[in-house]
Amino acid sequence: MESCIRRDDPTGSTACHVTRHRAGEARDTVDRVVEETPVALVFNDIAHTVMMATPIDLDVFGLGFALSEGIVERASDVFDIESECRAGSAEVRLTVSQQAFMAMKAHRRALAGRTGCGVCGIESIAQLDLHPPRIAAAGMAAGIGAAAIERAARALPAHQTLMRETGGIHAAAWCNRDGDVLDVFEDVGRHNALDKLIGRLARRRADLHDGFVFLSSRASYELVRKAARVGIPMIATISAPTSLAIDVAREAGVRLVGFCRNDGFVEYVSPDAAQPAHPDQPVLAQAHPALS
Repeated sequence: MESCIRRDDPTGSTACHVTRHRAGEARDTVDRVVEETPVALVFNDIAHTVMMATPIDLDVFGLGFALSEGIVERASDVFDIESECRAGSAEVRLTVSQQAFMAMKAHRRALAGRTGCGVCGIESIAQLDLHPPRIAAAGMAAGIGAAAIERAARALPAHQTLMRETGGIHAAAWCNRDGDVLDVFEDVGRHNALDKLIGRLARRRADLHDGFVFLSSRASYELVRKAARVGIPMIATISAPTSLAIDVAREAGVRLVGFCRNDGFVEYVSPDAAQPAHPDQPVLAQAHPALS
């Protein structure tokens, strides 16, 4: 039987010859499966990491990764992004400010990324960023009500094009305060999907006070930390969070809800727990600095 058909211009899924077994009968047919490709991220001509990802929306993936991993402090530190797909691999080349590049080299991790791995390359527990500062927008998600969360849960599946096609991909969505889905990115790795969304939010200089992230996965430590690093005040997921994700969300001031369905959800870190540490702590009126 032939293997999956590879393309030089990936669309996120590929045709694959399969044998479908049902009711005691076997039938040869063609199915669609999600593409998983090694994607090299290169900063100022220096290879930084290789991530296993779905090779679409690579420009925003590179930008979001740079921001969520703290390689650059703000989107304006990225001067240029180029991406190229080849048969079986892809490369994203970013030109960043000299200051950001020197900092990256000083703290460089030689990563060999599993699918969307969020802490690949960490050599010791001490290197984990387990105690993030509180985000400036802490508490800003208090006004997002149950109706908005449930509306987003109902709306998300209609935006998951590759999920309907392949049945095996994650999504990260940006929703407004009413629960309308405004942006959706899909990837075989949940961390990659979030990075793509962060890159998109940075591209359009989104006001993070105006909405929340909705994920079609569990909430792990890495996802909460990525969101907190760029100032996202709320994460909703269709599955459960981990204990460390809850701890980090509480410390960073990120509201966290899970098991989101069209008729309810579970709140793990409430708006009260996500309030600023001090009543007079300034809250940004516009986009988080990372998105500028």
